[in-house]
Amino acid sequence: MKKKILLAWSSGKDSAWALHVLRQQDQYEIAGLMTTLNAAFDRVAMHSTRRALVQMQAEAAGLPLIVAPIPWPCSNTEYEAAMKLVCDQALAQGISAIAFGDLFLTDVRTYRERQLKDTGLEPLFPIWGIPTQQLAQEMISAGLRAKLVCVDPKQISSSFVGRDFDHALLRDLPAGADPCGENGEFHSFAYAGPMFNRKVSSRVIPIITGEKVERDGFWFCDVLPAVTAPSQNTE
Repeated sequence: MKKKILLAWSSGKDSAWALHVLRQQDQYEIAGLMTTLNAAFDRVAMHSTRRALVQMQAEAAGLPLIVAPIPWPCSNTEYEAAMKLVCDQALAQGISAIAFGDLFLTDVRTYRERQLKDTGLEPLFPIWGIPTQQLAQEMISAGLRAKLVCVDPKQISSSFVGRDFDHALLRDLPAGADPCGENGEFHSFAYAGPMFNRKVSSRVIPIITGEKVERDGFWFCDVLPAVTAPSQNTE
């Protein structure tokens, strides 16, 4: 019998690739994508992805979206309370683990493990430890497409915001920048790839890019559904 799990979903390339890897392993029943949304703005924190786009990703993946709303501003206590509620509901539904798309940051992994300790849920890390240069090339070669929606200008140039995660981007990243942005250099929105195989033509979620703004020391590029957004150039 397959183990019933949830996948923590940021809307970015790493969680999308984790979904692809988990499905290839064929030992898990993925019961849903779990995401936290800033209740004040109805967007994913840091990635700033709109709820409508996360819903489109879930539909393209053929999975239910499980939303944990968090306040803004949000204390660590409030965040953990929201996550506990999701964990309790998951246990009641027969879910035994939560998978994360973390790559190599041991402090983040330790936090996840501590967060799930005593909840009855096992933490899984399906893409942990894969060399990120290799991983980035593999993602792109497999057809994963993502838009850089948040950039930390203290680590890489703000000109990277809005660009696609592709081979050209990997060539242009400065020395010392992680190819997958695992150190917080950038965050992304995944809009195409082998993990999206339902109700999406050519496995591509239609999007357009909107305004680019600086906020709280980071640069953000808004992404909108192409079918409902104001007239702009289609990406």
